[in-house]
Amino acid sequence: MRKIKYKKGRKLQHITLEYTGTHKENETEMQLFVYNDADVIEYDEFTVLALNSCFDYTKNNWLNVHGLNDISLLKIIGAHFKLDDFLLADILNTTKRTKLEEQPDVLFFNIKSLLPSEYSDNISVEQLSFILKDGILISFQEKRSDFFTHIRERLRTHAGIVRTKKVDYLLYLLLDAVMENFYITLEDEEDKVEELINLTKKDAKPIILEKIENHRDNLNFLKRSIVPLRDSLYYLKTIKDDEDENGLIQKETFNFFIRLHQKSLELLEQIESDMSALESASNFYFSEQSRKMNEIMKTLTIISAIFIPLTFIVGVYGMNFENMPELKTENGYFIVMGVMFLLVIALIIYFKKRRWF
Repeated sequence: MRKIKYKKGRKLQHITLEYTGTHKENETEMQLFVYNDADVIEYDEFTVLALNSCFDYTKNNWLNVHGLNDISLLKIIGAHFKLDDFLLADILNTTKRTKLEEQPDVLFFNIKSLLPSEYSDNISVEQLSFILKDGILISFQEKRSDFFTHIRERLRTHAGIVRTKKVDYLLYLLLDAVMENFYITLEDEEDKVEELINLTKKDAKPIILEKIENHRDNLNFLKRSIVPLRDSLYYLKTIKDDEDENGLIQKETFNFFIRLHQKSLELLEQIESDMSALESASNFYFSEQSRKMNEIMKTLTIISAIFIPLTFIVGVYGMNFENMPELKTENGYFIVMGVMFLLVIALIIYFKKRRWF
């Protein structure tokens, strides 16, 4: 579990094949689905030795790669499918932004999958990459996860229309599953933000302001992850009318990618709304702090106002003049104390009537 921010890391050459993520302990595993409307064949422990024998180019082929540590294996995959080294470098470099790249016979898609961390307020991040070729979809994940479990089940049971469509529709389903993680993460953030707002109204402690800033960072991170995804999906939306030169995306499938673009816009709008709510919570916190400070200053001012005349009286009778007539009064002490007491009562009544406290 980690929270990745877009920042400058160790610079790599554009074609340097080196995995930059944190899941370096995971072994690279592969899974292959070969399917069409009639049947499906699943190879759960697929190896590169079966690259030539298991693929059926008259059907749809989905190769899912878990783990990016075995660079030599990825090179073999790249050489077999004639993938550019630049694409392999982008798959291995997890610091890259979401991007869409179109080549003569390849469509490359890179995306971040975000999920709330179970034991902290951070966000767990995993990079996923997709390569779409004619009849072939290759997905790369940093580790084995259950993002696509329901899609595999749909392939096995022939649920829905996935087996009647080409692999471009499968790409849509995988991207849609990743975007569902955005909704889960955003919903989790919204629950925590609502809790923070309620805490701010009850008792504005300094730790609350720190949490507000943490969640503001999380929402900004979400936004930075979704904006390039929105731009990539918009590009797919725009080439619908221009006809995809590669023919990798069927004309009827473009409408599904347009839906994803609409989802990205909805997510960004909701993030903006949540950030406004956090801004309101932050303003409320500072307003509450100012109100408390004003209450303290008002209390101290009232106390000072009560003791000012008492201090004046004590100062007058503390002077060492011999001819002060009150000094020889038999009950002078008790009279002065009584006057001071009545003065305090009078000031308190006056302040109370003015509703100063």
